[in-house]
Amino acid sequence: MDRTESLPAQTLPPGVGATDPGSVLLPGHDVPLGRYTTVRRLLPQRQRRMVGAWCFVDHFGPDDVAERPGMEVPPHPHTGLQTVTWLLDGEILHRDSLGNVQPIRPGQLNVMTSGRGIAHSERSPLVHPPLMHGVQLWVALPDPARAGDPDFDHHAELPRWRDGDLDLTLLVGEFGGERSPAVAYTPLVGAQIEVRGAAPATLPLRPDFEYGLLAMSGSAESDGVTVAPGALLYLGAGRTSLSLTGAPGSRLLLLGGAPFDEPLVMWWNFVGRSHDEVAAAREDWMAGRRFGTVADDPAPPLPAPALPTTRLKARDRSGGLHG
Repeated sequence: MDRTESLPAQTLPPGVGATDPGSVLLPGHDVPLGRYTTVRRLLPQRQRRMVGAWCFVDHFGPDDVAERPGMEVPPHPHTGLQTVTWLLDGEILHRDSLGNVQPIRPGQLNVMTSGRGIAHSERSPLVHPPLMHGVQLWVALPDPARAGDPDFDHHAELPRWRDGDLDLTLLVGEFGGERSPAVAYTPLVGAQIEVRGAAPATLPLRPDFEYGLLAMSGSAESDGVTVAPGALLYLGAGRTSLSLTGAPGSRLLLLGGAPFDEPLVMWWNFVGRSHDEVAAAREDWMAGRRFGTVADDPAPPLPAPALPTTRLKARDRSGGLHG
């Protein structure tokens, strides 16, 4: 997805720390995506830019697109990250500069690894389901993977199991004794939790991971905090379990990972380490270098916005400046 807005000014809430198991509810904000879609942007925020290596979280829908084109995101570039796309409703057609043309439907997973550079587009097919609902996430790539070759994988089958009144689907990483087929370059987990009953549930966590919880539909309560669509509950690190109670039918997303200690410069669709690196990626995109041409998409590529007049600064996962 295309990232074009600047972050709003926000204050640092109490209790946000890399080893603090206390929970903090972080409100998202609405961002237009193309002409027809608005997303809830939950990461990055000024007070919490990352959860593990997860550096970007957009939740979109559920939207009625029966009489609308649906998602329309023309060709655009990425560097230094993986995109992870997960649908609850609808269908999106992924096209990229490696020649991949791949529809994604609910219950399937698309993972695109940009490495040093890739371009892709995301569109609803001309004939598409009436609802569109899902998430797209970015994972920051560590050295040296961020300078490696681009890649794309589609996973139609993922680990699924029942734990009491919860149905779990593992998108990325390891959880509950299961392992996802998706490639991850840092210790990471992403899992959908579907609530089947009203009884409280407890899930095991790794104390060396930090975690976040969002509701894609319905709601849940953890640590006395209600999580509904539109906010991310940051859970910190140091936990060995997560206790939650959800409304039956709710679908939640648990994100976690080892704290990512490499400083990042995130601007538009690029994840780098310095202003000069991001500026070079922008120059290459505008000059038609490095990223290739998106397969079977005749639309003109998105132009990159102008760089800010001040130099971009590297930030750590909690929003602090480096250098």
